Amino acid sequence: MRINRVIGTVLGTTLLMTVAVPTASAGVGSASEAAGTGSMSAPPAADSLDRAALDTSLRAVHEAGMYGVYSSVRDGSRRWTGASGLADVDTGRPVRPGMRHRVGSISKTFTAVAVLQQVERGRIRLDAPVGAYLPGLVPGARGRKVTVRMLLNHTSGIGDYIPGAFPSLAKGSTASLDEDRFRSIPPEELVRLGLRAPATGRPGEKWSYSNTNYVIAGLLLRKVTGEDPGTYITRNVIRRAGLRHTSYARTPYIEGPHARMYESFYGLINPPRDYSVYNMSWASTAGSIISTTDDLNHFYRVLLGGRLIGSAALGEMLRTVHAKGMEYGLGIFALDLPGCGRFWGHDGAVFGAGTIALSGRDGKRQVAMGWNLMKYERLNADGTVRPSPIDDALNAHIVRALCPAGTSSVTADSRSALAKVRQLLPGGLPGADLTPGTWAAGLR
Repeated sequence: MRINRVIGTVLGTTLLMTVAVPTASAGVGSASEAAGTGSMSAPPAADSLDRAALDTSLRAVHEAGMYGVYSSVRDGSRRWTGASGLADVDTGRPVRPGMRHRVGSISKTFTAVAVLQQVERGRIRLDAPVGAYLPGLVPGARGRKVTVRMLLNHTSGIGDYIPGAFPSLAKGSTASLDEDRFRSIPPEELVRLGLRAPATGRPGEKWSYSNTNYVIAGLLLRKVTGEDPGTYITRNVIRRAGLRHTSYARTPYIEGPHARMYESFYGLINPPRDYSVYNMSWASTAGSIISTTDDLNHFYRVLLGGRLIGSAALGEMLRTVHAKGMEYGLGIFALDLPGCGRFWGHDGAVFGAGTIALSGRDGKRQVAMGWNLMKYERLNADGTVRPSPIDDALNAHIVRALCPAGTSSVTADSRSALAKVRQLLPGGLPGADLTPGTWAAGLR
C-alpha cells in the first residue's frame, strides 16, 4: 500500500525517532548471472551493470540507518541482486537476496491486469459506471458517475478506508495496529468505510489516491468471474506470468525465507515493532501480495512485453492522468528520470515493509527494491517530517540502478525527480493524506 504524503504526525508534539542502528551488520551479499529475456531486449554492453557501485550504494542504505534492504537490477540478459543489513535485529540474522516480502500497493498492478483481462473478454467496459455492475455496493449518484477507469486511475473521488479501519490513528495512537493484527475484515466493510469518508473530489475531476478504489475493483472481479478475486489473480496473473515466489496472502504468515518487518511510525512505536505476522484482509486486492524482487522484475517485464494482456488493453493501462509530479495509468505509474528515461512501475508499503519496482518500457533496464523498517523519519518541532539520510540513500541506489554510470549531473537531476515522487509515495501506511497539522483536525 502507499500514502500520498506523510502519515503519523502527532498533535502538538515533537517526536524524534530514537531507533538505534544495530551494531551487528551484515554486508552486501550479491549475485550476478546471465538470464535470457527472449526477444524483448538486445544484449547490453559488457559494463552495463556496475556491480561494485550497486554493492556500495545498497550498503549505504543500511549504513544510513535502514535495518535491512534487498535489491534486484537487470539490464537485458544481465542481472545483479544484493542484500545488506539485518533480517532480525534481535538475533543478527542477515537479510539475503531472494527473501519474500509484502509488496503492498504493487498489488494494484496485479489487480488492474486482472480487470483488463476481463475488459478484453467483454465482461467489463472501462468507461461503464461501476453501479452497472455493483449497484448495491456504490449506491446513488456515485454509482452512476464513477466508472471502472476512474477506480483504476484514482480519479473516482472516493475517500480512503484506512482512517476508519484504524481509528486510533486519528487520536495520535497506533493502538489499532496491534488491536487489529489478527482481525479479518470483509472487503464490503472496507468499501463502506471508504464511501463514508469525505469525498476527495467529483468523479473524474482529479487524481486522488485511494485504496478503496482497488477493493471495489476486486469485488467487481468477483462479480464478473464468479470466483474469489485472489484465486483469479493467482491463476490468471501470478501463474500466467510464471512467478515462482509470489502469492496472494491467505494467512497472517509469510511462508518461506523472509525478514522481520519493523514499524516505527515516526517514533510512536519505540523501539520499532515487528509486524511481519499480520492479517492482510485490511489490504484486500489493494495490497495483499507477497513477492520477491526478482519476481517483481519478471512480472513487469512480462506485463510490458504484452504477455499478460494484449496491446489494446496495455495501451489503456499506460494512458495516464497527471498525479502531482508523476503520471498515473491504470494501476501503474510513469516516472521520468532526467537523462535516464521514462520508467514504469509502482511502489508499495505496509506496516514494516516498503517496496518499489521500476522498469523501462522495453523491459530492459529494471530495479526492484524492498526494505524492512518503515516511517523511520524524525519530526521537527512543528511536527513536519525531517528528511532522512535513508531516503537519500534509497534514491541514490535506485538512480544508480536505472541510470548510466558516469553521469553525475544527470544522476543528481534524476535523484531529485525520484525524491519528488517518493514524497508522494513514501513507504508507510497507505492511502490517507496526513500532512502536518492534520492530527489536530483528525484524518482527512
